[in-house]
Amino acid sequence: MGLFGKNRKEAWHKVVEEMGFQLVEGGLFKPDKMIGNLHNWTITLDTYTVSTGKSAATYTRIRAPYSAKDDFRFKIYQKGIFSNIGKLLGSQDVEIGIPSLDENFIIQGNDEAKMKTLFTHESIQKIIEGQDRIRLEVKEDDGFMGTKFPEGVKQLYFEDYGVIKDEKRLVALFYLFGEVLKKMSEMDAIENIDPQVTYK
Repeated sequence: MGLFGKNRKEAWHKVVEEMGFQLVEGGLFKPDKMIGNLHNWTITLDTYTVSTGKSAATYTRIRAPYSAKDDFRFKIYQKGIFSNIGKLLGSQDVEIGIPSLDENFIIQGNDEAKMKTLFTHESIQKIIEGQDRIRLEVKEDDGFMGTKFPEGVKQLYFEDYGVIKDEKRLVALFYLFGEVLKKMSEMDAIENIDPQVTYK
């Protein structure tokens, strides 16, 4: 451990060992990745950097592609962090009936009944409540320069500023992905199969 605490490689190696995941070395122009499988879905964590010319910002993201059975979409984030971002097209803010979530998070989506079922699930609720920051959503793909998905495939997507080196948080986020995907499958919103999408 260095002067500024545990470094990223050390933390990620410990998470890989605990979760039984794989650490893929990135190289000169590609970041390292953590890749693993939970409940039949492949989950990938990596980082990416956005440059504005004068400065650069690095983000940690977690992605898991899945085969959708309907158009269920949602986004959840803390109030006060992304609150000024405009609502998703056609979405609405939803109160799910749990004060700890309704008071501290904004939940948007296109199916109120499914969102209530998803976010009142005990394990999902507890992991979300334990996060200092969270932004979890359904996305279509990675955009123009990113990985293209087959028809009917979407992804569960998490993003946060900086490089996450907190082992407990990383493990919790991976379990959150597994639980959300499993619950979405039980709700008949997604197929219980891995669509076999490989990220660039």
